[in-house]
Amino acid sequence: QLQLVESGGGLVQPGGSLRLSCAGSGLKMGDYVMGWFRQAPDNEREGIACIKGREIQTYYKPTLKDRITISRDDARNTLYLQIDNVETEDTAVYYCAALPPISTVEVLCRFSITTPYWGQGIQVTVSS
Repeated sequence: QLQLVESGGGLVQPGGSLRLSCAGSGLKMGDYVMGWFRQAPDNEREGIACIKGREIQTYYKPTLKDRITISRDDARNTLYLQIDNVETEDTAVYYCAALPPISTVEVLCRFSITTPYWGQGIQVTVSS
C-alpha cells in the first residue's frame, strides 16, 4: 500500500527556516515525479516544487524559487522541502505528492493533469 507521511511542520517565526520531510512506503520515489504542494486558507492547492525521477530535474514556483529547495534521498525514500526566510504568506497546509511521470516536471507541478498520491498534509504556521 502506497503511503506518504509528512513531518516537520508547526509554528515558525518570520525570517526563520524549516525543513519538511515526506517518508514514502509502497513506492520508489525515483519512479515518480515527487512534489510539494500547499494550500493556504481560502486558496486552491498549488504546486510549489517538484523533482523528476533519476534525472533530477526540478521545478519551482517562480515567486518562491529563491527561498525553497526540494531534494530527495533515494536510499531513505524520503522527500524534503527546505524553506528559508519564511514569511507569514507561507502559512498553509503542505502536502507531499507522488505523480505518475506522464509529462514534464513543470507541467505536472503546475497543472492538474493527473491524479497524484497525496500525503495527509501538515500544517505550517508562520507567526511571531
